Amino acid sequence: MSSAAEWRALIDAVEGLADGASAAMATLIRTRGSTFRHAGTRMLVHADGRVVCELSGGCPQRDIVERARVVIRDGLPLRVGYNAESGLDVLMEMGCDGELEVLIEPIERANAMAWLAPLDASLRERRPATLATWFARDGATIAPRHAVSDGTNGNAPARGTLREALAHPRPERADVIAVRNAGGHDEVLLEPVQPPHALIVIGSNATAHALLRLAGALGWQTTLVDNDPRRLDASDLPAGPATCCTEPGRLREAVAFDPQTSVVAMTHNFARDVAYLNGLEGIPLAYVGALSSRVRASRLLDELETPGWMLHAPAGLDIGANTPEEIALAIAAEILAVQRAREGGPLLATAGAVLA
Repeated sequence: MSSAAEWRALIDAVEGLADGASAAMATLIRTRGSTFRHAGTRMLVHADGRVVCELSGGCPQRDIVERARVVIRDGLPLRVGYNAESGLDVLMEMGCDGELEVLIEPIERANAMAWLAPLDASLRERRPATLATWFARDGATIAPRHAVSDGTNGNAPARGTLREALAHPRPERADVIAVRNAGGHDEVLLEPVQPPHALIVIGSNATAHALLRLAGALGWQTTLVDNDPRRLDASDLPAGPATCCTEPGRLREAVAFDPQTSVVAMTHNFARDVAYLNGLEGIPLAYVGALSSRVRASRLLDELETPGWMLHAPAGLDIGANTPEEIALAIAAEILAVQRAREGGPLLATAGAVLA
């Protein structure tokens, strides 16, 4: 699926289209086996062949771009399969055993923003949303129709196929569902759209700054917290993160938290780490970690009240990290693994599809 950062780039690119200009949106609607991305991943193609949010950069992408330019020229949607029956030469060049189906639809700013605008609002306001894309009836490709629902009133369709699709439970990953009605058999891509992951780092120091830089590159929303304003004014502080000067007792009032938020404590002061971590009691969070040794981690656990979340301490995957940048990489990798419910081991030891 497209990440929140990719959605941001796609929405900005569509909103930036000139009046009368056309583009094409290529969407992976089905995948099987080892493929470069999952269903729900999108790429915008301009008339001159420029792309926003590359799908793979390889042979399939080049073929998709050429087909997208035809869609822009003709103004008609297209579905393309890459499997043993069609596109076999491209699959052989890919060097993997995956299969995929791509929907390519013409895009104009005014029409596209009708469904991208509510999706944009959900992302900005950090509300998880569900996007439904109706693309086929009785096996034939139709001009795609889209609808977004995020639990608020006014952005879901009043009736019909899209409303029935959005009445399904919110999926964990993008999937094509069948909707049957008197008019025929409809196919709808139903997908979850998550707001940007948020990372709150407590303690301003070299490792914290390295972690914030890496998180920014991943498209996460970042905040640096410290109780000393001088540490929040450090010369090597990366551009981008919000800063918040607050004591542990006022943490939950000073910073916004939600279930898509991770927190890492690294103040290099044991009592202060304990106080900040205890300030998170009862808040549902995606990940909570602390920079520490194993002995210090054991002491932290002894001091914590009943938090309702697992403390990852020492924070990070075991990659032999030593420098601030390496430690930041280990912590960010563990946060991603927890987000994706993965063990974080080597891909060599992973059974099944790498991107399953």
